[in-house]
Amino acid sequence: MDKTKMLFERRKVRTRYRLRLRAGGRPRLSVFRSGKHIYAQVIDDQKGETVVAASSLEKASRETLSKGSDVAAAAFVGKLVAERAVTKGIKDVVFDRGAYIYHGRVKALADAAREGGLNF
Repeated sequence: MDKTKMLFERRKVRTRYRLRLRAGGRPRLSVFRSGKHIYAQVIDDQKGETVVAASSLEKASRETLSKGSDVAAAAFVGKLVAERAVTKGIKDVVFDRGAYIYHGRVKALADAAREGGLNF
């Protein structure tokens, strides 16, 4: 494993460890961003299952957005995942940014999820 990948994995593990300590039984809003798309899912770690998921690959986002890898797409995915989580009865989550810096697309997704009704 090259050094960059190793450091990325260490940051991800460190972030998730801290989240587990502070979660208090709340589900985790996990973000994954690739070069072309962004994905978000609400995960219940106690049961080990994904409760809600959304991505920029979905048909609704492809119809309204020109790209799946910009801040507008991240905001769309954030609103969508928040809307789905609230309908399932989930309002309080822990935000898991993984190893990504809280900036740009990750921040846009988080802000949109907050506007959509999620508390973190």
